Amino acid sequence: MDWPHAPKHWLFQPGIYIVTAATYHKHPHLRSPERKDFFLERLFAIAKEFGWALQAWAILNNHYHFVAASPEDPATLRRFIAKLHMTTAKAFNQLDDTPGRKVWYQYWDTLLTYQRSYLARLNYVNQNPVKHGLAKNAEAYRWCSARWFAQNAPPAFVTSVQRFKIDRVNVYDDF
Repeated sequence: MDWPHAPKHWLFQPGIYIVTAATYHKHPHLRSPERKDFFLERLFAIAKEFGWALQAWAILNNHYHFVAASPEDPATLRRFIAKLHMTTAKAFNQLDDTPGRKVWYQYWDTLLTYQRSYLARLNYVNQNPVKHGLAKNAEAYRWCSARWFAQNAPPAFVTSVQRFKIDRVNVYDDF
């Protein structure tokens, strides 16, 4: 069932998805390096557990993005995100001595069906820390995939992705 004030999660076919999630009331729950490290470790572990192959990621103070290839059943994304949000919310609430506090708001997902859309979103996620003023160079921001991407992808592919303009990419990112 679709709810009038929540994003639709129509996960019918395997493919590559972009996912964005926000904290409740844009609170900076991910404000410290230790929290970002913890969140990133959980993101990688839970993505692996559910068979999602991360291709790009950016962890910011009050939201995150990732691009990932789904397993054969993309509907596992719901359980993946639920486990990620539950485990990180419990940890943050324990650190802040605020049991039961709502930490996460919602998440948005989009199946990327066109190559140009996929490449633009890879660049968008890699450059997100720069967009939000957290780094002058995305490769210097340790909680995003920009450095990993530059070091591990073929140089011609890196150059191609970096040429995609991101100013008109339609990703919910009002943070």
